[in-house]
Amino acid sequence: MSPLPLDQDSLLTHSQALLAPGVESAPPASAPPAPAQFPLREREAQERPERALRRLLLALKVGVVLLVVYGLVFNFSIVRGSSMSPGIHDGDRILVNHLSYLLEPVKRGDIVVLRYPLDPRLDYIKRVIGLPGDLVVIRGGFVSVNGEVIEEPYISEPDPRGDMVVRVTSEHYFVMGDNRPHSSDSREFGQVPRENLVGKVDLRIWPPSRLGVLE
Repeated sequence: MSPLPLDQDSLLTHSQALLAPGVESAPPASAPPAPAQFPLREREAQERPERALRRLLLALKVGVVLLVVYGLVFNFSIVRGSSMSPGIHDGDRILVNHLSYLLEPVKRGDIVVLRYPLDPRLDYIKRVIGLPGDLVVIRGGFVSVNGEVIEEPYISEPDPRGDMVVRVTSEHYFVMGDNRPHSSDSREFGQVPRENLVGKVDLRIWPPSRLGVLE
């Protein structure tokens, strides 16, 4: 039997397929695979709460440090007694600045917390009247410093008792309460050494109705 004739078009097609195997017999070239997106997104989703936790821990650490520093510089105190009325009342909450006198000198008129010279375990709140070297004269309820009567709008009333003349010694201060008739101060316990000054009082924080700067 003679072989069956092949259609030329088919032969041509078949021959082209044989002669050019890289065109149709090989799979078409494909682009490089895209990077996997889902695993990356999953990692980001897992790391996001970890970053938030690290930030929270850092904020807490910073907050603790600030609280410690704040506690070293300031402290809240409750006033007991009426020796500083009418400006400061019994039960008022005040803010005591322990750093102020490391940065600035003590000034006449400052309200200070001090360790009671006769018993340093007790803290008193008074006003500075005389600085080192000042000559303080109390007569007839009026106070003069270095020959000049000082204006005292903060006192409740003058105290006509207990006239005295005193020269303030080095590194000491003469202090008095604003409620002169009812105050234990330098007229009674003497001058206050510099190291007994605990800090300066500038602010009342309680009660809210009288919150503000003290003068």
